[in-house]
Amino acid sequence: MNFLFFQLILAIGLCLFGGWLFVSNWSRTRYLLDTPTSKVSSAAQGYVELAGILLDLSSPNLFGPLTGKPCQWWRYRIEEYSSDAKGRRWRVIEKGTSEGWLCLSDGSGECLIDPHGAMVLPARREVWTGNQRHPQGTISGSGSWLGLIGLGKQYRYIEERLHTGEPLYAIGDFRTLGGEQGFDLQAAKGRVVREWKGDFAGLLRRFDGDGNGRLDEAEWRLVHLAAQLEAEDRHRQRASLPLQHRLAQPDAALPFVLSSHGQEVLAKRFFWQALGGAVLCLAGALLMAWVLGVRHW
Repeated sequence: MNFLFFQLILAIGLCLFGGWLFVSNWSRTRYLLDTPTSKVSSAAQGYVELAGILLDLSSPNLFGPLTGKPCQWWRYRIEEYSSDAKGRRWRVIEKGTSEGWLCLSDGSGECLIDPHGAMVLPARREVWTGNQRHPQGTISGSGSWLGLIGLGKQYRYIEERLHTGEPLYAIGDFRTLGGEQGFDLQAAKGRVVREWKGDFAGLLRRFDGDGNGRLDEAEWRLVHLAAQLEAEDRHRQRASLPLQHRLAQPDAALPFVLSSHGQEVLAKRFFWQALGGAVLCLAGALLMAWVLGVRHW
């Protein structure tokens, strides 16, 4: 009975995990295929897909922490081969990811990218082993496997990188700052008035000419005139700023993906992962049906 109960728990776990894997990866596949590729210079504000070349932006220059190779983004992981109650396995003992911004150019313009929260899938991935916690010198292929037979500790090093000049695919939330074009004077004036009302004591000091502790109709007209002038001045300042395009993590539960692989490669990858999730979910459902049939539930 206990074994059947364990099988039932396993079946439920397979169903839930497989279902989650299917839904999340199928959603990514559809978003990648259904979102048209935009040009940086003409992209709409909001969720967009871009494709271009990764430019050199890092200052000071970035280097891979394990290989020392120059790059624009890196992610690394150090694993130790060890044994515990679960058996012998690779255990992560150190990892890290760079946080510097990236810059994509597609010929029509440049877009700064904040990689925080992104699923980054680089083409450059190096894996090797050694007998020291941190690798020294150059990469030595597969390294020494003496640690696996008890003659010393064994470590595995994994480093992924994005390099200048590589293709860069990006899908996320696109915003343009500076160079303000459209201007709604009444809405802008209203925002200024609401901002000033947040400090009503300061508003009285500026516009309560008779000092009676309140603003009469004439004084409110002065407030609105001053707010209009302030709104126009702010608009002129923003309009004078150069355009700056930015891509970042979307607010909604939308995929945020950066990769040196193209859309088709990524969509195919997510499709097969979704298919794998569907198979796991189906296997869990069949196992559950079998267990329930054995128990006659």
